[in-house]
Amino acid sequence: MTRAYGWMLAATLAVMTAAFAQPSPALALDPPDALIKRLSGEVIDRIKVDKEIQAGDFKKLSDFVDATVMPHVNFQRMTALAVGRNWRSANPEQQKQLMTEFRSLLLRTYSGALGSVKDQSIRIKPLRADPADTDVIVRSEVVQPRGEPIQLDYRLEKASDGWKIYDVNVLGVWLVETYRGQFAQEVAARGIDGLVKSLTDKNKSFDPARKP
Repeated sequence: MTRAYGWMLAATLAVMTAAFAQPSPALALDPPDALIKRLSGEVIDRIKVDKEIQAGDFKKLSDFVDATVMPHVNFQRMTALAVGRNWRSANPEQQKQLMTEFRSLLLRTYSGALGSVKDQSIRIKPLRADPADTDVIVRSEVVQPRGEPIQLDYRLEKASDGWKIYDVNVLGVWLVETYRGQFAQEVAARGIDGLVKSLTDKNKSFDPARKP
């Protein structure tokens, strides 16, 4: 992945979420486009004023993303879609391990790029959906001081406690599709346990205490 893609997906993981561990019932009922707009503003504002995050404090970056990402994301569905048809052949314990390691991979891969957020802002495009729809795409752009806006879209589903994100499009590439091909090759070569081990090894390689 390019550095630009990595930065954008890092910002996405944070933008997908509120600045609080759990949404209130009132906020959980936000329309999908209003939800993304509110969360985008809250998270970007937080990053801009947090000097430790800007300085690249890995633990604080990780804690920040980890504490905010889950309430507004259907991570089980995201993982299942990324694993594809092989998800059904995984037993419950393997599915749990895949979710844990995939979540950690995304967190560790992209949290370090959040310190690059400085002068960007989010522009939400008009929502093209029927009020009765339960699965929508919210389209947005990252506006930069210089250069063209960057495409940033979200797939959301309506759950009992509000809208949940389950896929993200950065620069025309959907997150789930990006990993589905990689995961399928790994499973074909080494099975589900091999995929779990591969993700685990990648996460270990991100340990900041380890020397390159």
